[in-house]
Amino acid sequence: MSWRSESIWIEFIAGSRKTSNFCWAFILFLGSLGFLLVGTSSYLGRNLISLFPSQQIVFFPQGIVMSFYGIAGLFISSYLWSTVLWNVGSGYDRFDRKEGIVSIFRWGFPGKNRRIFLRLFMKDIQSIRIEVKEGIYARRVLYMDIRGRGAIPLTRTDENLTTREIEQKAAELAYFLRVPIEVF
Repeated sequence: MSWRSESIWIEFIAGSRKTSNFCWAFILFLGSLGFLLVGTSSYLGRNLISLFPSQQIVFFPQGIVMSFYGIAGLFISSYLWSTVLWNVGSGYDRFDRKEGIVSIFRWGFPGKNRRIFLRLFMKDIQSIRIEVKEGIYARRVLYMDIRGRGAIPLTRTDENLTTREIEQKAAELAYFLRVPIEVF
């Protein structure tokens, strides 16, 4: 999603609040809760889940292992729910040709660096760079090369843009900023 005029371009960046992240966090929570309940059932000797009779699972070693996997899964699930709740990675890129300033904003995890805000001069932008790696784990990322600062990614690595879409986005941005495009 973006908004453009003759002198301003604002690109909104989607964060962690995606349907897939909700689904993974929910599935992981239910699975790990099931493992923990089965491990606890074997320890108590009572059926906490009616699908698995506690007599079939011995507490040592199966019950301990299932309890461990359940606790580990709950930790990972809580991490996923936290990223969704805080919408980590969301923000915007603002390119203002009139003022000659580029502003990049992202939300991070709570703490000292919760708000990540970069303000750069447009004259320091050397180029727009496209990095394409094909294969099983295809990766197409758009970078902005800044003089003296290196490259700043403008797209998420999990955005899954096609080669044509990333090239079009790079061409439009390079034309707006009046800088060349590099392909790696």
